[in-house]
Amino acid sequence: MENFSNTAHKLQETVQYLRTKTQAKPSIGIVLGSGLGAFVNEIQVDTRLPFHEIPHFMPTTVEGHQGNMIFGKVGEQQVVALQGRNHFYEGHSMDTVVFPTRVLALLGIQVLILTNSAGGMADGMQAGDFMIIDDHINFAGTNPLIGPNIKEFGPRFPDMSEAYDRKLTDLLEATMKKNKVRYHRGVYGGLTGPTYETPAEVRFLKIAGCSAVGMSTVSECIAANHMGLRVSAISCISNLAAGISKNKLTHAEVTETGRLVEKDFTRVLKEFVISIS
Repeated sequence: MENFSNTAHKLQETVQYLRTKTQAKPSIGIVLGSGLGAFVNEIQVDTRLPFHEIPHFMPTTVEGHQGNMIFGKVGEQQVVALQGRNHFYEGHSMDTVVFPTRVLALLGIQVLILTNSAGGMADGMQAGDFMIIDDHINFAGTNPLIGPNIKEFGPRFPDMSEAYDRKLTDLLEATMKKNKVRYHRGVYGGLTGPTYETPAEVRFLKIAGCSAVGMSTVSECIAANHMGLRVSAISCISNLAAGISKNKLTHAEVTETGRLVEKDFTRVLKEFVISIS
């Protein structure tokens, strides 16, 4: 098991390093998922740091995750964006998966926006739609807070009754309506991967109340709530889930859908970030 005092020490080392590289004081953090990294073109970049240069950060290994931390401004908002993330299925510990989330919190952000590509299963969903995450179900069989609690970060038993901030969710929906993009609101089912789900698993998830399924986001949301952040999350429905889609599922389809919705995603996310108060 990870030495949790060692985790806190690593986090402090990382934050200290970042503060030698930039004077930025971001209030909003953004995690850009598979195929969605082009949003960084909307950021007035102050500092760009590859993950491999940042102490205790792990390089990304998945296609569509460029692996950069970017400080800058969107409109008048000071932001820090992670262009890609690490996943549990890559063999990392949960502590490693949520390490960047905790770094962002220690840098002083108040809002965390999580984005991902997900398989859609709700009636009427199409590849290229967006889903605002109202809630999630953690099917990963683990939790990033297992182990001794780091009391400086948050309570032993964090409340998750509003894991995704309702005011932010309503604001995001208003932004999507204004921009006339196809969207849904629903529950995200978080699994470990790396296999895509079987048709039987998809039927189970749908019965359980999930509208979309993916392999990220849930652990980051838990760690962010533990540290008192307001969280909002968007899924790009990159494909329909197994048994619903007529095609075999591939990561190429995920990244291609991200490319096709890039313009709409970028426009909506930029307007949403600017409007957060």
